[in-house]
Amino acid sequence: MNIENTKAQMRKGVLEFCILSVIKEKEAYTSEILHTLKSAKLLVVEGTVYPLLTRLKNDGLLNYRWEESTSGPPRKYYELTTLGKTFLTELNSTWTELSDAVNIITNQK
Repeated sequence: MNIENTKAQMRKGVLEFCILSVIKEKEAYTSEILHTLKSAKLLVVEGTVYPLLTRLKNDGLLNYRWEESTSGPPRKYYELTTLGKTFLTELNSTWTELSDAVNIITNQK
């Protein structure tokens, strides 16, 4: 069995939740989102995040706006929509339930 594949699948499973959580407090552009995820030791690459942001936007969970940058091309800033906030609240509840259940199971002797 390939442990790296299993670990990657576990990270992929929570990536959407983590991205929405990063954006919940304030709008952010992709580099900021990636930096936050990497700072938390969540190993991700741009090639994974860009399509996910597009899908979240197409699903009505995110909006974006363009802003000129003094250090390069314009930046696309993402923010949660009302639907995105509701969706994130549901994910938080599910995460708490799932995390509690896993902790109970894995901490049993």
